[in-house]
Amino acid sequence: MLDIREIRQSPERFRRALARRGQQTNFEEVIAIDAERRALIQRADQLRQAKSETEKGMRGADKQSAEFTEFRDKMRQVAQEIKEVAAAQKENEERLRGILLTLPNLPAEAIPDGADEHANVVLRTFGEKPQFDFEPKEHVEIGERLGLFDFERAVKISRSRFTVSMGAAAHMERALMAFMLDMHTTAHGYTEVLPPFLVNAESMEGTGQFPKFREDAFELERDGLSLIPTAEVPVTNLHRDEILELASLPVKYTAYTPCFRREAGSYGRDTRGLIRQHQFQKVELVQFTRPEDSEAAHEALTGHAEAILQALGLHYRVVDLCAGDLGFSAQRTYDLEVWLPGQGAYREISSCSNFGDFQARRAAIRYRPEGGGKPQLVHTLNGSGLAIGRTVVAILENYQQADGGVLIPEALQKYMGGMKIIS
Repeated sequence: MLDIREIRQSPERFRRALARRGQQTNFEEVIAIDAERRALIQRADQLRQAKSETEKGMRGADKQSAEFTEFRDKMRQVAQEIKEVAAAQKENEERLRGILLTLPNLPAEAIPDGADEHANVVLRTFGEKPQFDFEPKEHVEIGERLGLFDFERAVKISRSRFTVSMGAAAHMERALMAFMLDMHTTAHGYTEVLPPFLVNAESMEGTGQFPKFREDAFELERDGLSLIPTAEVPVTNLHRDEILELASLPVKYTAYTPCFRREAGSYGRDTRGLIRQHQFQKVELVQFTRPEDSEAAHEALTGHAEAILQALGLHYRVVDLCAGDLGFSAQRTYDLEVWLPGQGAYREISSCSNFGDFQARRAAIRYRPEGGGKPQLVHTLNGSGLAIGRTVVAILENYQQADGGVLIPEALQKYMGGMKIIS
């Protein structure tokens, strides 16, 4: 959430920044509501002072006197006005917060301008595209030929955009989960977390899913809970409404979870295979840092996700998203795009984002600075390390063989009981 104090001081700066995202925002209404809020706060202070003075006068007056009656009548009047001002304050704060919750984060100054993905900038690549002496196939054809996926039965027991993974594919998802978590905990210093997969509305709001992306959530309305769209939600909210000690920063968590998304508005896109599913598995990386450390942490976190792709021998590129392609809560995002030879295209397999204090302000996550003083907002970061289903896709397409089999990357073989090839 954006800081209303900063908006009040420099609305034009905020207007220009959000215009980079392609969003035209008039801050006059926000500033007017904020002015009303501050006037109500001032009036509430005045009424509390009047109440205190009236109470003092009543204590010093004879209860049978006209003076006491006058004080008592004034007290009733002040009490009623305090009640009215408190109600107005609550309504005002709800209006103001409601508007602020719909405003996206400001894009970092360093990111490229542009309206959509066509303006994104490739920062670097790793490895080379694999060469084949046959026409490489897409993962759907590979998987169906090897009996790895059952899409028809998934539709029968659920609906479209669900998949049943079978045999070696199911084993590979489990192996990738363990491989990724092992690398992030041992080599990269993250603490493993297994969070709830159902969260309340406050948690969804804290990371920016609500209210903006409510239509994408699977909600259990009777219980007031939602299935998580990503582990970022429960893991970031571990420290909601908390003050972290400076010595504990950076806090680094990694978590495996299933993820659930309606993919509202994406119908007709990636309807075949594992790319865009209602349910998928992911290993997530989350960090809480001091503001001055978050840019370096963003680079490091991105490197941790890259290390998984490198260990699996997969060709990929790192893309700096332009302002118009940036996610709602992010101020800067690097996408890792893995090469899929069956599709002849790069596809996102991880998004690594620095949110600045945007999520921390929504979720009230702070730290105590050196020497004490007023608690400050932390910066939050997260990235996929990696999306497991898409990693399966990448392995199937990059390691496919002419006879229809698929080699297992060497780094993954011990996690698959020594299996070297799916045939």
